[in-house]
Amino acid sequence: MILDELDRRLLNIVQSSFPVSAEPYKVLAEQMATTEEEIMNRINKLKEEGIIRRVGGVFDSRKLGYKSSLCAMKVPVDKLKEAEEIINSYPGVTHNYLREHDYNMWFTLISPSEEAMEETLDEMRAKSGCEIRNLPATRFFKIKVDFKLKN
Repeated sequence: MILDELDRRLLNIVQSSFPVSAEPYKVLAEQMATTEEEIMNRINKLKEEGIIRRVGGVFDSRKLGYKSSLCAMKVPVDKLKEAEEIINSYPGVTHNYLREHDYNMWFTLISPSEEAMEETLDEMRAKSGCEIRNLPATRFFKIKVDFKLKN
């Protein structure tokens, strides 16, 4: 997909200045001198093309009282698709990716408590039949990056 000037402007805005409004796409349309329908169509197209992964807020889950952890899963190669579907069905899973390692599927899990996290991991283990290691962070690093697209 070739990005035009409006796409690049839109991407620059939504990365860090998405409007907090009852009608955010209308606000974006006004800022960009176009229509709400055009903004929504472009956002959908950018999502379909994989340029935008998601549209939503970024919260510090720890400040909201949640627990998060990196988890490593040992999945037989012939069970990867099934394991992916199981893991991704949980709303607390924020990332899921493959690695070249015995523990070949890694994901992050956010839960309201340590107990809820262990219950979820036990359920995932039972459904998948796979070993899962819970690797909670001992130090936190948060890096925010905006990709400025030239017009």
